[in-house]
Amino acid sequence: MSDPAKVRRHAERVRELVASVVRSQIKDPRLGMITITDARITADLRDATVFYTVLGDAAAQSGTAAALESAKGMLRSTVGKALGLRHSPTLTFVLDDVQDQVKHIDDLLAQARSADAEVQRLAARAEYAGEAQPYRLEDEADEDSEDAEDADEPRGGDRR
Repeated sequence: MSDPAKVRRHAERVRELVASVVRSQIKDPRLGMITITDARITADLRDATVFYTVLGDAAAQSGTAAALESAKGMLRSTVGKALGLRHSPTLTFVLDDVQDQVKHIDDLLAQARSADAEVQRLAARAEYAGEAQPYRLEDEADEDSEDAEDADEPRGGDRR
């Protein structure tokens, strides 16, 4: 089992290497405006997953995926030589759908804000079902205890 810090360093290095090779060496016209966002590598350093985003529509995303798939061998050999490992890690490219997730979360937050505004609007015109102050306060409790003491005193002639 490898050291987790070593695995993180290798994953960061894989991300940097892939980003630099994509920027400088891959001349495929299908490659769109790509950003390498993250890389993760298994503990045995055999498999690396590279996450990327593409600016554009579905056609640009599919073209970029095809370009990365065709350049996978060159990228793997470059990464393997630079890392100096016994085995070059296999590379898997995954489209990072961060923008879709951000849009979904923003939509959920907007729904929550509108629901909160509706609750505030309903609460502003709401009235109490019973008394406005349903709990006994100390002043009222003192008055009630004095009334109770008066009730406990015997009234003339009721002695047995």
